[in-house]
Amino acid sequence: MTATDTIRAYFTAFNAGDTDGMLACLADDVAHHVNEGQIRTGKERFADFCAHMSRCYAEELTDMVIFEAENGTRAAAEYIVNGTYLETDEGLPAARGQAYRLPAGSFFTLKDGQISRVTTYYNLADWVAQVSA
Repeated sequence: MTATDTIRAYFTAFNAGDTDGMLACLADDVAHHVNEGQIRTGKERFADFCAHMSRCYAEELTDMVIFEAENGTRAAAEYIVNGTYLETDEGLPAARGQAYRLPAGSFFTLKDGQISRVTTYYNLADWVAQVSA
């Protein structure tokens, strides 16, 4: 399986709301670098993050473009996040079912065919403006 295949499987699971499918793509000691947040290490902390996100947000990623480095140990993806803000997230504006759409990207390190690092970026100020309108 190529890095692109692994990243595609990870995002297919994301869009299906399949946390177990996402976890299957990750190394046990995955380092999850969250936009504007702390680094979380390990599958258990990643699963906790996914549970929180599923409670507060319904999201589908579209317009996906995946890039892979020559040696298959690094990859990146660019996409559009299409979401609905379901439940107020601590420190953020109140949720009222607001829809949002914003560009985002993720960067990956892969080892032995599994994701050992995932870093995600998006423009938080853009998201706040959209859900505050």
